[in-house]
Amino acid sequence: MSSPATPDPDDNRRQVLYWRLLARLFDPEEQAALEAASLAVVEDIGLPSALLDPGASVDSVVQRHPELADEFDGLMTPEPDPDGARDRAAEVRRAALASKLLLNVFSTGQGTVSAGQLARWQSDAGWLERSLGCRPGGLRGGRGAGAVVDGGGAGLELGAVEADLVRRMHLREVLADPALAARLTPSMSLIEQLLRDKGNLSGIALANAKSLIRRYVDEVAQVLRTQVEKATVGELDRSVPPKRVFRNLDLDRTIWKNLTNWSPEEERLYVDRLYYRHTVRRTTPQRLVVVVDQSGSMVDSMVNCTILASIFAGLPKVDVHLIAYDTRAIDLTPWVHDPFDVLLRTNLGGGNDGPVAMAMARPKIAEPKNTVMVWISDFYEFDRSQPLFEGIEAVHRSGVRFIPVGSVTSSGRQEVNPWFRERFKALGTPVVSGHINKLVHELKTFLT
Repeated sequence: MSSPATPDPDDNRRQVLYWRLLARLFDPEEQAALEAASLAVVEDIGLPSALLDPGASVDSVVQRHPELADEFDGLMTPEPDPDGARDRAAEVRRAALASKLLLNVFSTGQGTVSAGQLARWQSDAGWLERSLGCRPGGLRGGRGAGAVVDGGGAGLELGAVEADLVRRMHLREVLADPALAARLTPSMSLIEQLLRDKGNLSGIALANAKSLIRRYVDEVAQVLRTQVEKATVGELDRSVPPKRVFRNLDLDRTIWKNLTNWSPEEERLYVDRLYYRHTVRRTTPQRLVVVVDQSGSMVDSMVNCTILASIFAGLPKVDVHLIAYDTRAIDLTPWVHDPFDVLLRTNLGGGNDGPVAMAMARPKIAEPKNTVMVWISDFYEFDRSQPLFEGIEAVHRSGVRFIPVGSVTSSGRQEVNPWFRERFKALGTPVVSGHINKLVHELKTFLT
C-alpha cells in the first residue's frame, strides 16, 4: 500500500488565510487561533502584518509599502503559468492580498456610516476593481462607466454594498458640512440617493449635492463622449465626386487602370485618367427619440441615457428628443444638451404608464424612415401592457427603427418583462443588452 501524500505546506498556509477570511466575514469577533496562524503565515512570506488589520485601508498599506501597488493590479486575474505548473508560494501571497481586499470591501459592519468611512470604502472598492482588471469605479457604474466588463457579476455586489452604506449615512448632515461633503466620491449609488432626496435639500446642502451630481455627470460624459466620437464616423459618401487635389490622388488605382497604356519601347506609362480617393462622409440628418422609464427600478438607466442623449445632441445634424415618464410623461428636449439640468428636473420613483409616454413620443416622428426610437424600460406595465405594445408595433410598422433596451448600465445588468421580451423578438426588434456600449453601437449603425 502506498503511503498518503504529505500535505503541501503552502496549501496549508493558503487554507489558513481563507479560513480566517470566512470567519471574519461572518463573525466580527476574532478567532484567536486563526489570527495567530495567519500572522505567522504573513510574516513568513515577507508581507506586512498590516494586511491583517481590518482598520487599515488598502491605501494606507500601499503608502507604507509602495511595492505592493503593482501586486494588487490584476491580482484576481493572474496569467496562467506557461508550463501548466502551479506556483503554490505565489498562490499563498495572492491569498493574503486578496483576503485584505475582500475583507475591507465586504465586511462593512452595522450602524451609521460617516463620510470618511464611505470614502475609505470607495477607495478600497477601487483597489478591488483594479485587482479584477477594471478601473476604479468602473464596476459600480462610476468613473469610467461604460468602459469596463462586468467583472463576473462583482459589479452588482459592489453596487449593492455601496448603496447600503449610502443609506446608512446621514447624507443631509454630511452635505450641510462642506468639509465632509468634499470627502464624498460621486458614484451611481450616491447620485441615486441625491436625486431622490434633492427636494428635501436647501442652502449649502443642496449646493453640495448639485456639485456632486455635476462631477459625476462630467466624469461619465467624458468616457461616453470618446466612445460616441469613435463610433459615429460616417461611411464614405460616393454620391459626392471626390475633390480633385493632389493629396486625394489614388496613385495605385491610377497606375492599375492605365496599365494598358504602357509603352515597352519607351518604358513609359501614359495616363489617360487620374483617380482620386473619396473623403466626403455621409451625414444624413437623423432624428433620435429617447424615451426613458424613470420609475424606481430604472435610476441607473435614467442617468446614463440622459448623458448619452446630450452627447448625441451635440453631434452635427442629429435631432435628439428626450422624454421621461413614470405615471406621467415629461418632455425634456429643451434641456437635452445639459444632462445635469435634465436630472434636476426629473422625479425619480413611482409607477409607470408607457401609453402616456407613447402619446407624447409619436408626434415627434416626422419622417419614420429617418427616425430611431430608443425605449429604455423594464416594461412592467401590468394592465397597460397590451396598449403599449400596440403603440410600439404601430411605430415599428411605420418604418421607425425601434430599439427596446432593458436597462443602460455599466455592468450590463438588465431585467425585462418576459411578456414583452417574447413579443419584441417576434416583431424583429429583440431587446438590446443592457450594456451601454451595446446601445452606442446600435445608434452608430443607424447614424452612419
